[in-house]
Amino acid sequence: MKIICWGARGSIAVSGKEYVKYGGDTTCIEIRSKENEIIIVDAGTGMRKLGNKLLAEEKRSYSVLLTHAHWDHLMGFPFFKPIYMKGAKIDLYGCPYAQDSVRSIIAKAMAAPYFPVDFSQLQSEITSHGVCSDHFQIGSITVEPIQLSHPNQGVGYKFIEDGKTFVFLTDNELTLKHNGGGEYEDYLRFSEGADLLIHDAEYTEAQYKMTKGWGHSVYTDALRLAREAKVTQFGLFHHNQERSDAELDGMVDECRRIVEQEGGKINVFAAQAGMEIKL
Repeated sequence: MKIICWGARGSIAVSGKEYVKYGGDTTCIEIRSKENEIIIVDAGTGMRKLGNKLLAEEKRSYSVLLTHAHWDHLMGFPFFKPIYMKGAKIDLYGCPYAQDSVRSIIAKAMAAPYFPVDFSQLQSEITSHGVCSDHFQIGSITVEPIQLSHPNQGVGYKFIEDGKTFVFLTDNELTLKHNGGGEYEDYLRFSEGADLLIHDAEYTEAQYKMTKGWGHSVYTDALRLAREAKVTQFGLFHHNQERSDAELDGMVDECRRIVEQEGGKINVFAAQAGMEIKL
C-alpha cells in the first residue's frame, strides 16, 4: 500500500513563501493498493493536481471516499478533470447523515449560483455508496469506518492490506465528544498498533482556548493518541491556514522531544503535499 498526500491544509487553501514546504492545498490523499487500484480520500483542492496526474497515467477508474461535507474537503471535486470525461468511472463513498445521499453532497456544492457546471452535466460514470459503520472491501484493501467527533459529523477510515494498517482521522476533536462522535478511547482502540496514523493536529494549546468545539485537536493531544496507540508512524494533519512552515517544523520538533523523553520510537512528521509513504 502506498499513500500519497496531495493536500494537508485545513479550512482554506493558502499560498505564499511561508507555505512552500508543507503546501497550501486542502485535504486530498491518494492510496494505491498492491494491485494498483486507486483510492482517493477527500476532494480538497489537492484533488486538482491528482486528477491531472491520473489522466497522464491514463487511469480512468477510482474510488473516492469522503470524510464529511465541509467546503475544504469538497472544493477540489469540480476541478477534478476526469469527471468531465466519458469512460471515467468513480465509486463515491461516504456517510450521508442528514443529506439525501453522498451524491447529493457533491451535487449541492456544484449547483447554481455557486458553480457554472451542474453535476448533471458531468460525463463520467459516478456511483454512490453509503458507508457509515460496516467495513467494506476495495480490491485488496479492507476499509473500516469510524464516526468522527466533529460538527455536522464525519467519518474516519482505517485501510488494511497484507497486515499493514493506515488510519486517517482528519477533523477529529479528541477532547470533546460532538453529536454522533466517539470518545477518546474509541479512537485509541481504532488506531491501536497502526503502521501509520495521520490525525488532525490543527491547534496549539493557546489557540484551543478560543476554538474549543470547532472540531479539531491540539497537536499534543493527537501525539498522545499516537503514543498510547503504539503506532509506528504519526503524521500531523489539517494544518491551520495561518501555520507557517517554520511553525510546523517547531511543532514536529516538540513532538519528537516528547517521544524521546518518553523513550518511544514513533516516527513523527507533519504531512506535506507530495510526500509518499509505502507500507
